[in-house]
Amino acid sequence: MSANSADPTDGSGVALDVALDVALNAALEVVLVKAGRTKIRYPAELLHDDGTRVTVRAAWAGEGVRDFGFARFEAGDVFIEHYWRDRWYAVKEVCDGAGTLKGWYCDITRPATVSATPSGTELVVEDLDLDLWRSADGSAVLRLDEDEFAASGLAQTAPEAASAAVAALDELEALARGGGFEALLG
Repeated sequence: MSANSADPTDGSGVALDVALDVALNAALEVVLVKAGRTKIRYPAELLHDDGTRVTVRAAWAGEGVRDFGFARFEAGDVFIEHYWRDRWYAVKEVCDGAGTLKGWYCDITRPATVSATPSGTELVVEDLDLDLWRSADGSAVLRLDEDEFAASGLAQTAPEAASAAVAALDELEALARGGGFEALLG
């Protein structure tokens, strides 16, 4: 069952709400797909699902420490992740274990899908290589991985998707530079 497709009914003709199904399931997993393969899969806690935006809380799922130079992700870090079913990005608020905001890491992705599985519920997004970082104080806004995006060949194989990805990155950069993340995530 997917929020992006017709929802089944409960037998009385009333559509079952995917958000309710997610809330009732004990297991919610975020699945990040890249180039047709699962890049990472990790458990998350559902915080909000209004049918368009899904917000989850998850612990740093990477192995060990990942030092990007502009930020360091490590055990104890907590991510509040915002996904949209109608937008080409995900915005992740990154805090350390004490709750201090490090910044926002944004993935350019195809719109998210939420599906029931035999083991619970999956929130699936396809990573399109482009990323954006905004530091907590707003002093750093960095466009990331544009070289990977160019090398992916998406502009040749799926030009409409590539155009949507670049437009999403431009939109996020404008929001990050203009202080618009608060309104976006509020």
